[in-house]
Amino acid sequence: MENFTFHNPTKIIFGKDTEGQTGAEVARFARKVLLHFGGGSVVKSGLLDRVRASLKAAGVEAIELGGALPNPRVALVREGIALCRKEGIGFILAVGGGSVIDSAKAIAVGVPYSGDVWDFYEYTARPERALDVGVVLTIPAAGSESSNSSVISNLELKLKRGLTNDLLRPRFAIMNPELTYTLPAYQTACGSADIMAHVMERYFTNTEHVAFTDRLCEATLRTMIAAVPLALARPADYGARAEIMWAGTVAHNDLLSTGRVGDWGSHGIEHEISALYDVAHGAGLAVVFPAWMRFVLSHDVARFAQFAARVWDVEPDFQNLKTTALEGIARLESFFRSIGLPVRLSELGVGDERIGEMAEKSVVKGNGFLGNFVRLDAAAVREILMAAR
Repeated sequence: MENFTFHNPTKIIFGKDTEGQTGAEVARFARKVLLHFGGGSVVKSGLLDRVRASLKAAGVEAIELGGALPNPRVALVREGIALCRKEGIGFILAVGGGSVIDSAKAIAVGVPYSGDVWDFYEYTARPERALDVGVVLTIPAAGSESSNSSVISNLELKLKRGLTNDLLRPRFAIMNPELTYTLPAYQTACGSADIMAHVMERYFTNTEHVAFTDRLCEATLRTMIAAVPLALARPADYGARAEIMWAGTVAHNDLLSTGRVGDWGSHGIEHEISALYDVAHGAGLAVVFPAWMRFVLSHDVARFAQFAARVWDVEPDFQNLKTTALEGIARLESFFRSIGLPVRLSELGVGDERIGEMAEKSVVKGNGFLGNFVRLDAAAVREILMAAR
């Protein structure tokens, strides 16, 4: 086990009707906020009006910025930065899913910075200060409600890049599973794949003596495997929705990272897919992860066999662990398909023509390599993408 420091200061307020506490929580930090959201469901469901009322009752003035989209755009982030500076805003409230939260975090680090916020996502600068951020979560997926990361897309450059910094952790996250009842089935499935991918990125590690966090990862995955079909069959099943929402937070709040080094290669590969084709992140991960697994399987067959046996209840073949491991990967892929997700690039409308470009871009941050479990160069990434067609 590696040395580690675990510190997650995000206050979690979980349960029914908790959005009514939004104003009181925000008032602890500021009296004037940027209310950042996407649109659509938060407006139609009445959630945005309830949040507005809660803020008003607490004496908090809200300046609004809607329009956040999946794969959030740096153009809107820049607009938010300018608005915060103009209005003298010192706190950002994100109402929505990971895209809204990631956009809010980018605005938060951009306001006190004298340069362009994209510098942080190009890795030419690191933030030293940030505005405080609070969250009302509507989509369990990205785990951004208590993570230290933000991912932003630059349409001009056709790039999608992530920033990791503890300044990005929200001060609080209000999480009411009831708010997820009306999510479309595909969005629920995509979010679930994202949650599972966050766990698997951590699970496949070269670090030894991490049995405790192995078990935590396995329990989180098994919870998702049980809860997601229930939520899809009965969208208003509070128990299933609650399990998914809390699992999504634990999957990415760094608890499962303690003492171990994760991989993150599959996320890096998928970012290039969604940067070019604007696909849902979870859908891209459902395609990439099984292909990545088959490519790196021989690096540690025993770990993949453990994954198969403990997560997917595959009967171990001790004479041929590779058979056990491959069956586990097959069951993961079958699960993704069973909840309505694609498992091939062709199902996402992604052809061969830009595979080489995606492979080259994916290894830029790592100076020619990607991932930790197995270090991948551009040629290896290209093989994985070709296998995922």
